[in-house]
Amino acid sequence: MAQKTEQSLAERLIAGDKRALARAITLIENDDPAGWELVREVFPRTGRARIVGLTGPPGVGKSTLIGALTTEMRKADRDVAVLSIDPSSPFTRGALLGDRIRLSDHFLDAGVFIRSMASRGALGGLSEATLQAALLMDASGKDDVFIETVGVGQAEIDIVDHGDTIVLVLMPGSGDSIQALKAGVMEIPDVICVNKADHPMTDTMIREIRGVLSLGPPTSWRVPIVRTEAAKGEGVAELAEKIAEHRAHIEAEGTLEERRARNLRNEVLELAASRMRRRLEAAVGDDASVRELLDRVVKREIDPASAAKDLLEREDG
Repeated sequence: MAQKTEQSLAERLIAGDKRALARAITLIENDDPAGWELVREVFPRTGRARIVGLTGPPGVGKSTLIGALTTEMRKADRDVAVLSIDPSSPFTRGALLGDRIRLSDHFLDAGVFIRSMASRGALGGLSEATLQAALLMDASGKDDVFIETVGVGQAEIDIVDHGDTIVLVLMPGSGDSIQALKAGVMEIPDVICVNKADHPMTDTMIREIRGVLSLGPPTSWRVPIVRTEAAKGEGVAELAEKIAEHRAHIEAEGTLEERRARNLRNEVLELAASRMRRRLEAAVGDDASVRELLDRVVKREIDPASAAKDLLEREDG
């Protein structure tokens, strides 16, 4: 009976049922076996959607920008899904309300699906749940999937592996934005968006960005810098055009499939690593010999690397 229910959920999801999609993502977030079975079932139907990752420091206006981009896509009659990654506690729900208010213009649009996900949510966490949710959105028939992350750091560097095209959003006059330039984050984006471009420091910032980009190795794609004022809708059409141009470029040179292959390989390794870690953490509580091994490390009787080797050998055995 359970198998029949989940098959029905898969059929509804593939048919574009928003409630089925919401339910499926919840199963994945909760690490429910039915969710993983569902992904298995619909996975052959994925690979059609354009996956766009948007990252950048907090406060640069990514949610407003995604709302404006969604409006552009809907003008072209494209179905859109938005996955907003909230770095706050899943209990306090910090940024979720603000993100959803900024996207509220699209709540009643049947062609738009919006979902927030806590990066430190139950069990699955960011690496396990994010790409799975994007795959489900893809399988449900969405043309564009926007993945929004907050902040610039290791989590954002990891999450760009989930996108076909990566947009780095910055704003002038922000210390965080300048820090992003210094942190090597400039190697990530395919398109750079300078939002809130009515700021007097905009020209200076764009010169700085061009200077940093010029230091990188030559590539077949020249990263464009687009000025936007998302709250007014200015420059958004050009940003949408550059996203489309990048997609056409990587399709033409054959690197789209290479990116997706890399992303999926990384996903397999991340899933295996996180599940292995959970098994090892469970063993600490259940296995007296593991607790004894860790106590020996604390007492400086054995070094951490040797203890880790011992644990892995036990797992292999």
